[in-house]
Amino acid sequence: MQTLNEHIKAHTFKTAYLLYGEEAFLKKSYKNRLREAITNGDTMNYNYYEGKGIPVSEIIALADTMPFFAEKRLILIEDSGWFKGGAGAEEISSYIENIPDTTCLLFAETEVDKRSKLYKAVKKWGCIAEMTRQDSAQLGRWAAGILAKSGKRITGRTMEFFLSKTGDDMENISSELEKLISYTLGRDVITDEDVEAICTTQVTNKIFDMITAIANRQTKKAMDLYEDLLTLKEPPMRILFLIARQFNQILQVKELMGKGMDKSTISSKLKLQPFVTGKVMLQAKNFTNEQILSYVNLCVDAEEGVKTGKLQDRLAVELLIANRY
Repeated sequence: MQTLNEHIKAHTFKTAYLLYGEEAFLKKSYKNRLREAITNGDTMNYNYYEGKGIPVSEIIALADTMPFFAEKRLILIEDSGWFKGGAGAEEISSYIENIPDTTCLLFAETEVDKRSKLYKAVKKWGCIAEMTRQDSAQLGRWAAGILAKSGKRITGRTMEFFLSKTGDDMENISSELEKLISYTLGRDVITDEDVEAICTTQVTNKIFDMITAIANRQTKKAMDLYEDLLTLKEPPMRILFLIARQFNQILQVKELMGKGMDKSTISSKLKLQPFVTGKVMLQAKNFTNEQILSYVNLCVDAEEGVKTGKLQDRLAVELLIANRY
């Protein structure tokens, strides 16, 4: 991403770019920034294609066409499938080396195969940027920067609390920051109380709370949280999946804790945000390995019960929460 920023700032561009990765917000942001920087808002020399089955011959014909009263022609191509070996990938791969300097191909893809010929061609002749999930420190700095532009200040502890509610999705964080800024009009310091009052707790956070309630034998609280999720239109089977995933994470974290690993090491090894790891570590202390394995097996039994028609999905999760299998 640093390279992209340098290209945008210097206004010097490669003939091909590939943006990909799981952080959709960053991918969208850099896609728009590159488009604006290359075209300066000009639509005459801008073309957009999306989806599989894009005619390669049409792309090549456009790329070979000189821009009209402009320095560059931009062709934006999204989710073509070419980086996974889709039809047309071979032809466009061979063409990458010969793109005229007056044209820029910008690919924005959900999935890529780094072994593909097209990926290697763009890497050699252009620029590739993977938009990965940001860690808590990066997210904190980014969020604090947005708040600072609006004249707001926030402590590190409150920022951690905020991120624990929002999760690491930057689109969601941006939306929640807008709510916080509006809610605190007339004040420059954002507090824990502001975050609690206005920010929406993500489904995964409710799952955390549900597991904690289960660990503390607070069945009614766990059931209330389950009802909250159902009210939010969360399908019971998705809730079951999230519960199962959480217990698997707890089991992995507990095993690593048993090997003497600290939060930072566990976060790196399991690719978890540090604030998530901290919460899972606390949960892991409330269960024995046998208890965690028991719940993992209960999740499997619940899923099997639904798939075989023995249980309704909603009841299956209720029985799991109450540990009544």
